[in-house]
Amino acid sequence: MEIGIVGLPNVGKSTLFNALTQMSAPAENYPFCTIDPNVGVVTVPDARLNRLAEIVTPRAVTPTAIRFVDIAGLVAGAHKGEGLGNKFLSHIREVDAIVHVVRCFEDKQVVHVASTVDPVRDAETIETELILADLGTVGRRLDAIDKKARTTNPELKPEATLLANLQSHLSAGKLANRFEAESKESAETVAGLHLLTSKPMIYAANLHETDLNEAVSRLKVLKASADEKGYAVLPIAAKFEQELNALPEDERRLFMSDLGMESGGLPRLVEACYRLLKLVTFFTAGEKEARAWTVPQGTTAPRAAGKIHTDIEKGFVRAEVCRYSDLDAGGSYAKVREAGKMRTEGRDYVIQDGDVCYFKFTQPA
Repeated sequence: MEIGIVGLPNVGKSTLFNALTQMSAPAENYPFCTIDPNVGVVTVPDARLNRLAEIVTPRAVTPTAIRFVDIAGLVAGAHKGEGLGNKFLSHIREVDAIVHVVRCFEDKQVVHVASTVDPVRDAETIETELILADLGTVGRRLDAIDKKARTTNPELKPEATLLANLQSHLSAGKLANRFEAESKESAETVAGLHLLTSKPMIYAANLHETDLNEAVSRLKVLKASADEKGYAVLPIAAKFEQELNALPEDERRLFMSDLGMESGGLPRLVEACYRLLKLVTFFTAGEKEARAWTVPQGTTAPRAAGKIHTDIEKGFVRAEVCRYSDLDAGGSYAKVREAGKMRTEGRDYVIQDGDVCYFKFTQPA
């Protein structure tokens, strides 16, 4: 999956990106430092995979991965091309979900494009630009079919009505993900527009460890606004996370232990993104490889098998499945079988988070 990191200039997007990916993306103190999106592929930490490797002692261990895309700062007028806005908006259109970095810290050394720190105002500036861009998308499609719907092609009338309603919804300053389609077909039509404000979004509230009182106050206001829109808020200190990740691993663990931290920002952000996209992780674990795989909630066993290889999906026969927790407790597949906790599942089985799977299939002719 691909997660876009967006926000106003100088809110800490590239700093957060660097903290997450430990890559050296530019993060200087001036607007539009980031023009082309930086992309970092980050392995997803999962203690369950490490435990599986202890049990089966494979030749290789392969975690699942997530792509973070650092998209340049948007400004008011982005939908009209201000600050290279059209280019930046096109980058957002390509991602699966959005991490919206909102500045909650005060720092006179880091210039704010609006001169003052106001997280709710800043978040609404970005969302207004996304809404205006969506209005352009809906308006162009409506213009293309409206006359035909009224004259030569009456079958287009339902779509034209739907688009007009969606246009009114967006014009009222509402996000596309709050638009209630009246039918499955209408929902599919809206989804086909690939609107920016229909994408899942989470706020990353960027705090500063030396500005906690003011930052916490701003955070409360941001959370109240986010609750109204159905967004989650993840507090994170991007600069601190970047400095933390620069330490050698043993020093980092000791430092985090002294601070009472169980984990850094990456695991928390990844977990939040998984919830946002409604993803689950299943595992395959054998002598050759222990590996984590990510699929959407509701994925059937054959579709999950297709993540490994299309031939396995096409020739799917059955899946042998056990829970990670049972394998962890038993310490071996043999013990799991002895306890009667190894199951045989068919084509309709829906993969659950933490499943350990072995897929039986026939080779296609």
